[in-house]
Amino acid sequence: MLARWLPAAINTRPAEWSRAAIGMALGTLFSVWLCAQVYGLEVAMHLLGPLGASAVLLFAVSSGALAQPWSIIGSYLCASVVALLVARVLGRTLGSACLAAGMALMLMCWLRCLHPPSGGLAMTLVLADPASIALGWQEVGPVMLGAGTLLLSALAYNNLTRTRYPKGPAEVPVMVQPHTREVDAKITAVDLEQALAQMEQFFDVTPSELEELIHIAEDHARRRSIGQVLASRV
Repeated sequence: MLARWLPAAINTRPAEWSRAAIGMALGTLFSVWLCAQVYGLEVAMHLLGPLGASAVLLFAVSSGALAQPWSIIGSYLCASVVALLVARVLGRTLGSACLAAGMALMLMCWLRCLHPPSGGLAMTLVLADPASIALGWQEVGPVMLGAGTLLLSALAYNNLTRTRYPKGPAEVPVMVQPHTREVDAKITAVDLEQALAQMEQFFDVTPSELEELIHIAEDHARRRSIGQVLASRV
């Protein structure tokens, strides 16, 4: 029972931690700096929290679905539009900020652009500073400028440091099977842990979860094969 509360082991090397940390720091710095040059330091600093949280995903967990380009661009747009609309109708209170975050979450799920930092962004925009409030609907500008700059930084830095981003379909090499006796090698959590360590990237999934997923997929494949055999006999 207690083991469920303990953190899972990170299957990456310190070199990958350093790579992600440097990219996160540089990407956030550049995004906030550029936003400050266009809209002022006060407006840019108000977006520092959400941008920093997004940078962790884009640079440290770039293989995850929540860190892909559409996730950050779509979610930031959803959060900003919903937050400004709620603030205009219900005012800038704690309750309206929480409502804006919930509505933004539903919209992100519908548009398939879920990105956790955008929930905080929605709250931040409702409870904004005076300089941001003065922008009105133009506040979408600094939000999207920060998101776009951070995304471009992640695209450049990740690929320059040999981390493919955004993630596309994995290229599976064609394996030539030797003419030897087949061995029933069952995949275990240890095998998956070694595979994750070999890839040297952050993956938001544990070896035990992968093992369970593989077993469920194998069960579905077995049922499908049995169904096809029975259908062919009818």
